[in-house]
Amino acid sequence: MVRWIGLVFLTAAAAIAQDGSGGEHWIELFNGKDLDGWSPKIVGYALNDNFGDTFRVEDGVLKVSYAKYGDFGSRFGHLFYKQPFSRYRLAVEYRFVGGQAPGGPDWADRTSAIAIHAQAPDTMLREQDFPISIEVQLTGGRHTANVCTPGTHIVMNGKLVTPQCTDSISRSVHGDEWVRVEVEVRGSERITHYVDGRRVLTYEKPQIGGEGVNNFDPAIKKDGELLSEGYIAIQSASAPVEFRKIELLDLSGK
Repeated sequence: MVRWIGLVFLTAAAAIAQDGSGGEHWIELFNGKDLDGWSPKIVGYALNDNFGDTFRVEDGVLKVSYAKYGDFGSRFGHLFYKQPFSRYRLAVEYRFVGGQAPGGPDWADRTSAIAIHAQAPDTMLREQDFPISIEVQLTGGRHTANVCTPGTHIVMNGKLVTPQCTDSISRSVHGDEWVRVEVEVRGSERITHYVDGRRVLTYEKPQIGGEGVNNFDPAIKKDGELLSEGYIAIQSASAPVEFRKIELLDLSGK
């Protein structure tokens, strides 16, 4: 199947950053030093088994790398943050570097994602390929901040959207440039994507349903259930990608 790939509590230990433009306080989910607070789940491996050092931190950058893989072998992976969120604004700064891992699927070339409203990592089965979630698709060479829906659906313009991915109206991203993508999540009400500060996509009522996930626990997939909160996860899908910033603005009570 062709697939596009195009998360409430704050702990005292979380690092706080000051946003220079609006004076808002952002929580640094990625501390720039290590993977503290994050847990990998890769197809075929147990939770917290970071096969091949897929997720690593070097020179202050979180890297998704396949240098120790050989053939990719459909070993899709996700790096989960330690706690769920419901109402927030998430910002990531990413770029693609180098070539795709051998054996990676065609759709995944210069493609990754940030999963939001994702199921808890300890509910994923060993061979499950993607978490039931909403995916904010990150790309290089075309429109970015698209939306994909593994095991989920969304609503746009009052209608249920069943195709697996929907394009944003962002500019095309070229080369190895750093790109800032922000996502404003309002529980089960509304989700909005931004690229470089410009709104590029809005949808409503994220909910469980549909296809795009294999080898999951049927007890977790309750079709029609609205997603009001969930985990944030970084995807590894065979394209080397780097993140220099992952931060969150809590919107609880707003």
